[in-house]
Amino acid sequence: MTPVLAASEVALSGTDRSIVIVVLVISVVALVMGFLFRREVLGHSPGTESMQEIGGAVQEGASAYLGRQFRTLAIFAVVAFFLLMVLPADDMFMRIGRSIAFLFGAAFSAAIGYLGMNLATAANMRVAEAARTTGRDTGMRIAFRTGGTVGMATVGLGLFGAALVVLVYEGGAPKVLEGFGFGAALLAMFMRVGGGIFTKAADVGADLVGKVEAGIPEDDPRNAATIADNVGDNVGDCAGMAADLFESYAVTLVAALILGTAALGVHGGLTFPLIIPAIGALTAILGVYITKARAGENGLRAINRGFYISAGVAAVASVAAALVFLPSTAADLPGLTSVFGGEVTVDLNPAVRAAGAVVVGIVLAAFILWLTGYFTGTETKPTNDVAKTSLTGPATVVLSGIGVGLESAVYTAVTIAAAVYILFTLGGGSLILSLFFVALAGCGLLTTVGVIVAMDTFGPVSDNAQGIAEMSGDVDGEAAQILTELDAVGNTTKAITKGIAIATAVLAATALFGSYFDAIQQTIGTALGENDDLLQSFLVFDPRALVGVLIGGAVVFLFSGLAINAVTRAAGAIVFEVRRQFREKPGIMDYSEKPEYARVVDICTRDSLRELATPGLLAVFAPIAVGFGLGVGALAGYLAGAIGTGVLMAVFLANSGGAWDNAKKIVEDGAHGGKGSDAHAATVIGDTIGDPFKDTAGPAINPLIKVMNLVALLIAPAIVGLTYGDSANDMIRWAIALVAVAVIVAAVVVSKRRDIAIGEVQERSGVISG
Repeated sequence: MTPVLAASEVALSGTDRSIVIVVLVISVVALVMGFLFRREVLGHSPGTESMQEIGGAVQEGASAYLGRQFRTLAIFAVVAFFLLMVLPADDMFMRIGRSIAFLFGAAFSAAIGYLGMNLATAANMRVAEAARTTGRDTGMRIAFRTGGTVGMATVGLGLFGAALVVLVYEGGAPKVLEGFGFGAALLAMFMRVGGGIFTKAADVGADLVGKVEAGIPEDDPRNAATIADNVGDNVGDCAGMAADLFESYAVTLVAALILGTAALGVHGGLTFPLIIPAIGALTAILGVYITKARAGENGLRAINRGFYISAGVAAVASVAAALVFLPSTAADLPGLTSVFGGEVTVDLNPAVRAAGAVVVGIVLAAFILWLTGYFTGTETKPTNDVAKTSLTGPATVVLSGIGVGLESAVYTAVTIAAAVYILFTLGGGSLILSLFFVALAGCGLLTTVGVIVAMDTFGPVSDNAQGIAEMSGDVDGEAAQILTELDAVGNTTKAITKGIAIATAVLAATALFGSYFDAIQQTIGTALGENDDLLQSFLVFDPRALVGVLIGGAVVFLFSGLAINAVTRAAGAIVFEVRRQFREKPGIMDYSEKPEYARVVDICTRDSLRELATPGLLAVFAPIAVGFGLGVGALAGYLAGAIGTGVLMAVFLANSGGAWDNAKKIVEDGAHGGKGSDAHAATVIGDTIGDPFKDTAGPAINPLIKVMNLVALLIAPAIVGLTYGDSANDMIRWAIALVAVAVIVAAVVVSKRRDIAIGEVQERSGVISG
């Protein structure tokens, strides 16, 4: 049997080192381009005094929230830093490097999130002013370049961190980068959950009281929740999505480097996974530059064109890179072994097949973009059918939206499954090579991440621009229509980028799943087939594996429920607060009194930070409980159950919410009675239900499944050590599992006791409860 080559045995050659240095230079170029895009955005006029006042309030609230969030998360970061020092690694130098890389991953994720928020809050008023003075094209350009800035920071920092670690640690880089990926993923998950709770609590409260009860427009300045709603868009969509995509970028690189060294050894395993994202960084610059709407052209069509052109160029360049940098024969590859440890003799060309894997990832991104757009777009049948059901009331709106979400989840999951199966086929029967190709497909998909981030940030920027325009009262007529059009385009881009983010998360998690398998083989020092009990625990009909599958799926449901319940509690507090202000300050309605915006922002901040801990503890401690309690086979089943359930749940939640949101937009644009009609009220209720679906629970599942896979990857050597061999100790193993279970139970119990929060707000607000 050909042994699987350990990462630490692989050193960089002179050519490899030169390639990594070039990648570092490209990462710096991406960061410089991001700076130039940022300067261009800030060079535009910030608008009227009223716009600047409102924009300043939004920026102040968003900065204050993220500052408090980062201070809260610093506690988790310090604890994780020292825990990583304890987990097994080749030597203390590598343990220290992994812990330091964790801090860098977390810091980069936080920095990108903060940059996304900070620039978006500055761009909002500039887009509104551009629509008022210079027209649609300039407004669209500002919004897209804002996203381009964040996209360049995402690819630049991700590439820079990974390439620097490879340059310093060489063959040990994949192990060190586990910390980098874990830091990025953990911060992204917390930012997704916290930002999602903030933004949807404010949004739901604003809609239910403002639109439905008071009958005033969405961004009317008389609604005390409007500033908090705009703050939430920035901390949830801009900061949260940017951090989410950055951690997908980092995690996919980690998995690709681990599997690359196992499958290719010295034949490009440490360099080729860096080359593909480097190509993506360059094509992302192209995509941002060429995105411009032609005269009379729909803005979404222009954005899609830029995406497809940059994706096509990336595909061609990636194929060329594979043919140049990878071997054309499989004779010397160390990874050609089956799961049972036997030899796999196949006649394959690694370069051609790797090129095919990258192309599969790029095609998958393009297809998911189209598929998600079909189920959530304002011009397509599914969403228009949801809007039409508003004629028969809110119940049918809710039912039709759920149906759209369920159906779209099937097509998306089948598409991703087909892509994974094609990648397995490309592996020619070698498990490690097939898993490496899955990671390469993820890298291929991430060649588009710079444009994807730009598309996503475009959404909240255009949404907030319309809000600022409406609140200031300085924009009307054609300018107001321009902002409405940009907002509709942004609504769709937000929905379709969520679909791509889900596909990215699944490929990254699947590749990490393979890395988990490789870590187990490295730890036991032999093929899986030579240990009967260990092998059996991985078989699906073994009770341990089946129990793991069930628990993994259940954790996704519990996580989603916790996130949605958190929004429900926080939104209830906002509803009572806004009602109190309308009741106690009757002058608000005739503009003689000003709402207390800061009080609503403070409630959202307090409640979202309070709700952070429980989902985070569940994500980290559930795999620890399963792994140490039931073994590595059960943990493999757990990860499989979480990935399978996670993709279906995430797509269902995101697309149901997207369909409800755009159905509301269709009615507000005049269909089925327009604003103020019963149909409009029905779609507002549907959109309110969809808010925590698409912007809190759904997006948070992406980092959830990657955090759990990374935790499994990090603890796998310790589980194997305590289960098999001379150091086996069942008492310690079960004690760790029991502590993890106790932490989860305590966190969930504490969360459940928070149901009284709404009652407390009722009492503070002077509402007599019954």
